[in-house]
Amino acid sequence: MRLERINWTQAEEYFRHNDMVIIGIGSIECHGRHIALGTDFLVPNKIIELMEPKCDVLIAPTVPYGSTDYLGDFPGTVNLGYDVLYAVVSKITQSLYKHGARKFLFMNGHGGNNAALQQVCMDLDNVNAMGCILNWWTLAWTLDPAWVGGHGGGEETAAMMAIGDDLVDRSLMADANVSDLTENLKTSSFAAINFRGFDILTRRNVRKMTDNGWIGVDHPTTATKEWGQKMLEGCAQYALDFIEEYKKVKLD
Repeated sequence: MRLERINWTQAEEYFRHNDMVIIGIGSIECHGRHIALGTDFLVPNKIIELMEPKCDVLIAPTVPYGSTDYLGDFPGTVNLGYDVLYAVVSKITQSLYKHGARKFLFMNGHGGNNAALQQVCMDLDNVNAMGCILNWWTLAWTLDPAWVGGHGGGEETAAMMAIGDDLVDRSLMADANVSDLTENLKTSSFAAINFRGFDILTRRNVRKMTDNGWIGVDHPTTATKEWGQKMLEGCAQYALDFIEEYKKVKLD
């Protein structure tokens, strides 16, 4: 059931008997030259779409924009930042809370959104409600360790192949050309440098690290449509199973 496709009386009836809402949260940002800017929006949206036929929980429209300061120098990236994303999601949850929503599942497509979403979850807890954040890409790592990936690498490329052939350009799957700080300070991710096998957290403009925009151990050329389909279907089924258990949570 899609919130945007029902009228207010149907929404009223839903909240008489149900207190859960699913909200996709995404981002519009660089994922390398080879896949679309909307990856972090399109993937959670697709997972929710796969869930929908088997799901009786109200689905709110996916928020397409996120907090992505560190990718802001790549053309096409749209950055709300922490404060605006927090304000937007807070207003959405407050509105739905007013009408009866008490449990929220955020199907998240972008790691930079987590800080704002976690604060929203704390706010919900303070009013006897609850929010849970499902980061699809780390869920995929748990479902199959072979799917572990970085940003814009094989994992996300496979997911995008499963969504649409027009979203991936194989001719642009170049090496990442990641720049290290020194011989011994290696760039291991957008948020860390590695020294003697240990990741030290930092935050830098991604364009200083790579002129391509993707990073990770999973080269995009390893991606297949079959991998993407299996991965997205696995994430959707896990989310459906989680929802059934989430429904049992008693809130005081």
